[in-house]
Amino acid sequence: MGTKSSTGTNSRSKRMPSVKYQKGDKVMGRWPGSNLYYEVTVLAFDTNNQLYTVEYKDGTELELREQDIKSVGGFQTRARSRSRSPGRRRSRSRSPARTTRRSSSRTVAVSAAGAGDGATALKNKKLMETLEVKLTPVQQAKTPENNSNNKHEKREENNAANKANEESNSKQETETEKIQGRYNLRRRKDEGAAKTAPSVEQAEKEPAKVAPVAPLCPPLDFGGKIGAYFWLLFLPAWVLFLILQVNLDDPSLANFPPPLPPVESFFDAHALGFVVVWILFQAVLYVLPVGKLSEGMPLRSGEKLKYRTNGFFAIVVSAVAVAAAVHLGLDLTYIHSHFLQLGVASFIISVLLSVYLYIRSRYVAPEKLALGGNSGNVVYDFFKGHELNPRIKNFDLKFFCEMRPGLIGWCLINFAMALAEMKLQNLNSPSYGMILVNVFQLLYVVDGLWNEEAILTTMDLMHDGFGFMLAFGDLVWVPFTYTMQAYYLVSHPNPLNIPGVMAIVLLKFIGFYIFRKSNSEKNAFRRNPSDPKVSYLKVIPTASGKNLLVSGWWGVVRHPNYLGDLIMALAWSLPCGISHLLPWYYMIYFIILLVHRDSRDMSECRRKYGSAWDEYCRTVRYRIIPRVY
Repeated sequence: MGTKSSTGTNSRSKRMPSVKYQKGDKVMGRWPGSNLYYEVTVLAFDTNNQLYTVEYKDGTELELREQDIKSVGGFQTRARSRSRSPGRRRSRSRSPARTTRRSSSRTVAVSAAGAGDGATALKNKKLMETLEVKLTPVQQAKTPENNSNNKHEKREENNAANKANEESNSKQETETEKIQGRYNLRRRKDEGAAKTAPSVEQAEKEPAKVAPVAPLCPPLDFGGKIGAYFWLLFLPAWVLFLILQVNLDDPSLANFPPPLPPVESFFDAHALGFVVVWILFQAVLYVLPVGKLSEGMPLRSGEKLKYRTNGFFAIVVSAVAVAAAVHLGLDLTYIHSHFLQLGVASFIISVLLSVYLYIRSRYVAPEKLALGGNSGNVVYDFFKGHELNPRIKNFDLKFFCEMRPGLIGWCLINFAMALAEMKLQNLNSPSYGMILVNVFQLLYVVDGLWNEEAILTTMDLMHDGFGFMLAFGDLVWVPFTYTMQAYYLVSHPNPLNIPGVMAIVLLKFIGFYIFRKSNSEKNAFRRNPSDPKVSYLKVIPTASGKNLLVSGWWGVVRHPNYLGDLIMALAWSLPCGISHLLPWYYMIYFIILLVHRDSRDMSECRRKYGSAWDEYCRTVRYRIIPRVY
């Protein structure tokens, strides 16, 4: 590794300008999705996609871009120089005859008489300068043309490089662990920690030379920066369209666009007060010291946040409170008659919350930012979410909004629609279709709150920042679009016979069984792969230490939970009949959502797991719908 001088790298680059690294080269490869570098061996270069195939020490193969690969020499020299005593930083010369000079950016000792230490100091200077210009290997490899001792120093650099091979790899890797900033080196956990303890103590005495920077943003999704503008305008407009369209006597799309009501009818102070009281009521239930204090998944910093998972308690108390309010004379049909005004009030609150979230995210530490919401574009980061887990003390804003006011509010609105149907249709009880929609969706919400801990392993909680996308989705999209079936049935009843009801119920429970079993299997495996319930499952190991499931539910299709979700969505829409397309909106939307989410999952997993993910895709070929033979 150490014998490959930077001069040799330059000569290869001149012969093959398009391929910087050759087969067999020992280089430092950046682990996908992180700032960590590990020693790898170049296996091949694909000229079509311009990717290098590299092999890590544990045998894992990944494909890396050229900008994610750096030469080994600079890292070794830095590690060696930092392992010296602190006194070396004040004076690097071994004899009084030596002199020092200062570069424009760092103090670097260069010997005029001692060739060995002079070469080491020269390499230190080059490494310092290289770190300031994004660690470019070509600049590090160049030797100053105006140096009269050029050839002599090259010889000494080679001698220093040969000497580096005699040093322990674990010592080098431990010392480089202290280099802070964008290009951060860390030793592998399974390599000799005992041998490196003295060097770690020495390195801790030296402060970091490079200031940390914000994490790099992965490729933008949702159409990128232009897409963010589109979604900010389209999403509220779409919710408004659904509310106005479904309220027509004939909600056929042939009647598009629906007539707009007077502007003054969009806002109602009582509706805003109703929404505010509901959110505050759910917040009080959330902070009560009731229920389990669950531990989240590790963050990039290694920290694990605590979450109060008492959602089931919250929905039970909410149901009791609503029942008591109705018994005392509260007319919940107000929700149906002021559905538009309640939606507008919720939209106003979601916008105010999003503005607050973005402003506070400008003042948090870089490690607290979400990778996907760190593009540098204000509009995109506002939409996607700049901060990963915004908290007010122990009150987690994202977790609260994901599981409480909108989700439980969904059930409240459905119940109000059932009362409105009875009132408008002069019924003694809700229709079969309304009962099915209420029971099915209540079961879905109660199941989610009973298994609330499982959401801590989802993409929303682990990777997505909390911005307009999730705030609007939690407070507006879920309660005011997922209730379309119930809202439709109030004015457009659809009679069902008993066999039809039984068939829909059977379909619902098939979908629910697949959804719950597959999600439980995934959650149990993520939290404890040694759990007897999942330890028998077959896996594909990855270089990150995680395993990919290729048996059980996750061996049938890549997303069995999505399959169960789709079947349940079908059962929710069938009670509304097929007279109009609008009540099937949720089914159509859900297909689009899952296709997009599957695409995001594929991109993220390929970036994280490399060739292990390709092997997984060959093993589990079908994404959502399995092939039936």
